[in-house]
Amino acid sequence: MKRLVLSSFSAFIGLATVTSVHAAPLTYEGTDGPAKGKQIVFIASDHEYKSEEALPELGRILAKHYGAKCTVLFGVDPQTGYIRPGNSNIPGTEALKTADLLVIFTRFQNLPSEQMQPIVDYLDRGGPVIGLRTATHGFKIPTDSPFAKFDFQYKGEEFKNGFGRQILGETWVGHYGPNHKSSTRLEIVEEKAAHPILRGVKDAWAEGGAYNAYPIEGSEILLTAQPLTGMEPGSPVDATKMPMPGAWVREYKSASGKAGRVFATTYGASGDLLNDGFRRVLVNAHLWALGLEKDIKPDNDISLVGAFRPTWHGGTKRAKDVKPEELAGWNSPILPDEKE
Repeated sequence: MKRLVLSSFSAFIGLATVTSVHAAPLTYEGTDGPAKGKQIVFIASDHEYKSEEALPELGRILAKHYGAKCTVLFGVDPQTGYIRPGNSNIPGTEALKTADLLVIFTRFQNLPSEQMQPIVDYLDRGGPVIGLRTATHGFKIPTDSPFAKFDFQYKGEEFKNGFGRQILGETWVGHYGPNHKSSTRLEIVEEKAAHPILRGVKDAWAEGGAYNAYPIEGSEILLTAQPLTGMEPGSPVDATKMPMPGAWVREYKSASGKAGRVFATTYGASGDLLNDGFRRVLVNAHLWALGLEKDIKPDNDISLVGAFRPTWHGGTKRAKDVKPEELAGWNSPILPDEKE
């Protein structure tokens, strides 16, 4: 049996790797506002819709305008610490131990146990959850894993279709409108117009193409998604497609017996945040999930914070190698320009 002998150089490299993996997460500290004293943890790691752009911008908005402490976690390369969208390595999930709200935008994650367990513990205590776009299929986990029931295709009746269906209210069903060709008008369900999340919302629109969605019984649909035939808010309605549920609220029952509030939407690509109506929906949803619905005003500040330049739809180029700490502060670009 060979004995592994570490040279001083290899030991240094190992230490550097550990330091990278366990580096302090990106945090935006609010100072004043209705959410002062609340901690929101954002988890961003999807392969397509630029959650690594959308979630830090949302974190800035909730911190700057509402006073929350917003911690943003990313899928990163464990060797370099660079953000690698979709990587099943999201250091820092232990922040959920003290979190008041989890915002998740992941796709097909199979996290190591030390990163997955804090998510499970958070759900077991009934913490509120906001799930965006691909969070409906946020986990893809082998059947022999102790976390297999969170898989989006889990077959067991006690947690059928996993985290997406049982926590958010829907799993992956399929595309209903083609990306980059069809955008979506989000329409308020008339009988739900008085819901706090819809205060001040008008002309909501998303760049993303529609998903099929049939939320689980008990879900309260707030917005329907009407596919359009083009990529502008004024594009004609796709007459071949009836509206589909686009955003809803529900409660899940936790292992502790506590009911956890949930807001879920099949939208949230980074470019969707440029629309004032949809951005207001998201900001309102955060306050509602935190139990602060009395502080939702139709004219609350939802303005973008810092240089936000989403790249989901369009030709903007950005740097490939970016570390979370490069997004610190109110004014750093999300994300930096392509490096020469």
